[in-house]
Amino acid sequence: MVIEIVENTEDFDTRLEDAGDKLVVVDFFATWCGPCKMIEPFLKQQSEIYKEVVFLKVDVDENEEVASRYEISCMPTFLFIKKKEKVDEISGANQDMIKQMLEKYK
Repeated sequence: MVIEIVENTEDFDTRLEDAGDKLVVVDFFATWCGPCKMIEPFLKQQSEIYKEVVFLKVDVDENEEVASRYEISCMPTFLFIKKKEKVDEISGANQDMIKQMLEKYK
């Protein structure tokens, strides 16, 4: 499974709609964020393991509207969304917590 980059707010909303009942993991990141870059290989690995989960990346500097909708204040922040509703959130590059949330909501 590929981690898809969100282009804009309309693209984000369409991807949530298209996900239907699937879990969506949204990685809010910034290109200048060190921990965001460090967690990237882990996320790619998880997207291969959890093929039924939709993985999205949102650049907070290019998609301020989406970031402000969810009140994102630090990077990376991971949102776990089901049926277009946020079910959980993790701030920081915490691999163990991300794995726990994937298992809980997949």
